[in-house]
Amino acid sequence: MKDLIENACSKLDEVRRCLSEVVVGQEALVDRLLLAFLCNGHVLMEGVPGVAKTLVATTLAKSLKADFNRVQFTPDLLPSDLVGSLVYDPKQHEFSAEKGPVFANIVLADEINRAPAKVQSALLEAMQEKQVTLGKETFKLPYPFLVLATQNPIEQEGTYALPEAQVDRFMFKLKVGYPSMEDEHLVMKRMARAAPKTSVEPVMSLQEIVEMRGLLDELYIDDKVERYILRLVDATRNPSRYGLKLDRYLRFGASPRATINLSLAARGVAMLKHRDFATPEDVKEIAHDVLRHRMAISYRAEAEGLSSDDLIDRILAEVPIVEA
Repeated sequence: MKDLIENACSKLDEVRRCLSEVVVGQEALVDRLLLAFLCNGHVLMEGVPGVAKTLVATTLAKSLKADFNRVQFTPDLLPSDLVGSLVYDPKQHEFSAEKGPVFANIVLADEINRAPAKVQSALLEAMQEKQVTLGKETFKLPYPFLVLATQNPIEQEGTYALPEAQVDRFMFKLKVGYPSMEDEHLVMKRMARAAPKTSVEPVMSLQEIVEMRGLLDELYIDDKVERYILRLVDATRNPSRYGLKLDRYLRFGASPRATINLSLAARGVAMLKHRDFATPEDVKEIAHDVLRHRMAISYRAEAEGLSSDDLIDRILAEVPIVEA
């Protein structure tokens, strides 16, 4: 098992090296996206314009031998522009399916919150069931299938907030911040050119990713760690049970998907650290990315300047690793 993990990590290191030729200073984002590929989970990336959200997603897709489509979400986008539609053939006197850009291994939904609700909801079936229904016929999406979505947190004019049902289907919500001054200097040297390098050669196949997912299922997670995950998620729903005075700050807590994804992601973190077992520290490391979009904070929390990340910090500090 250890040898298999080392072999898998060496391949992932090759992907990182490939991305480092184009992307600078977003190592944490790259690692989370690799983790999402391992765990077969969709990702929502939130950050101000110009911090390389789209560049990282596009370059990662190019480094894998996968079908990739990028969809720029706009207010006038229609569901058929995303999933496809039925087209009438006058010669054959019948309708045929014209598949949309969602039929790819990796779909980049750029500025997803700029499209209206009917377009966003068109992604729901694709993200959860991995299929699309056109008319009376259902079509399976390519395997593996992953949605990488981006949104801008500062410009809210002309945007449509994602419905809770859709947000919950993203395994991770990643906060993408500014690079350090040293990294930004390197970005300037590399990208301030008439023709900066933005393309890479594929270094890994989808079949290898699928094999790694099978390996991930074999990683050991102790029952005590699983119970810790259950307590963390329960603390977002019943904080007073753990001595936390957070009820007034929460409208509702995390869904059961949070429990599933925390367990899966903790094993993924362990694998990226070349281990064949998950620890409570792995759970803590990934908790913010799994929980922040699954907790609805109240107006009182917003008035006091508290975010879901602040509440998660308190939960991690107070909920015991070992059951009393």
